[in-house]
Amino acid sequence: MWDKKLKNQTIKKKLSRWMTVVCSFLLAVGLGFSVGSAAAEYFPESRETQAQTKAVQTKKVSVGGMPAGIYMETDGVLILDTQQIKGIDGKMYEPAQGMVKSGDYIKAVNQKEICGKKELLKELEKLSGEKVELTVRRGGKLVKIALQAVETAAGEYKLGIWVRDNVQGLGTVTFLTEQNEFGALGHGIHDTDTNGLMEISGGKLYRTTIQNVVKGSSGNPGTMEGMIVYNRYNLLGTIEKNTDAGIYGRLDKTEELFGKKELVETAAKEEIVTGPAKMRWFLEDEIREFDIEVMKVDQETAEINKGMMIRVTDEELLEKTGGIIQGMSGSPILQNGKLIGAVTHVFVMDSTKGYGIFAETMLEQLK
Repeated sequence: MWDKKLKNQTIKKKLSRWMTVVCSFLLAVGLGFSVGSAAAEYFPESRETQAQTKAVQTKKVSVGGMPAGIYMETDGVLILDTQQIKGIDGKMYEPAQGMVKSGDYIKAVNQKEICGKKELLKELEKLSGEKVELTVRRGGKLVKIALQAVETAAGEYKLGIWVRDNVQGLGTVTFLTEQNEFGALGHGIHDTDTNGLMEISGGKLYRTTIQNVVKGSSGNPGTMEGMIVYNRYNLLGTIEKNTDAGIYGRLDKTEELFGKKELVETAAKEEIVTGPAKMRWFLEDEIREFDIEVMKVDQETAEINKGMMIRVTDEELLEKTGGIIQGMSGSPILQNGKLIGAVTHVFVMDSTKGYGIFAETMLEQLK
């Protein structure tokens, strides 16, 4: 289509789940922690990788197609997994096994509210062997869990829990409203380990530079590679929501991303027909329109981000990318001069084809 205040980080997309660049930590007291940075991809895992019948009122928006850097923080500290640890007595322990669950979000330690890994580790440094009470959010409910920390060295304790508190990567902006609200990706950002939709407290949108496009092939969709510098000079706006229909927020520097705003009408899903359409995407340092075909329209789709089946027909785009590649999620789709939706998925075995979400569905997320 992602920690240590990443500078000049090259983001490389990889297939499977839209892989997040993450920081995984084994919770411990008094130990140094390694930070693992991986590549980002916004196509959720499925056989096709993620590349209401009442119509909403027609709305005019500025159409996107440009890439942007994404940084989001989880709402609480996300638990990924548990692990065995060796105690000072030489025995192996796994104190969190069967107590916490993958997908839990830690909200407090010993009744002290925490927001991120730093605060979590700070509270754990206070341990002296007593039991630890974690308050976690599980399925929308707060649950209190008592764990016994394991002493691994003199005065050093671990809980054996791997966690994550942010996600970073690239995405394509779909539209901007007249109120400077943007929609992007067309599908939600899921955690690579828990496979759940990430619950976020907020995030930021950054300027990015695309450095390379790798052509796809059967069984191996292509990718685009870019660089994001996470600093205030490249900050474009804020991210407020992560939903199954995409990410949404507010753009502050509209001119830097959209330049001169040109408004187009959005289409209700009932207006979409099978046949020729256009896809806007950023290639060779400019936003261009490429020929595609709407193969199928499913107004009653059970999957919110698979309302249309599409196929790339543009010879130039097929030559340079092989069709839909990782990084195109959120690319606007236009038909008869109106925005009808955005690209969301690519078929792994046939990258000329994929799915799209209705523009109407994306606009409903702004309510």
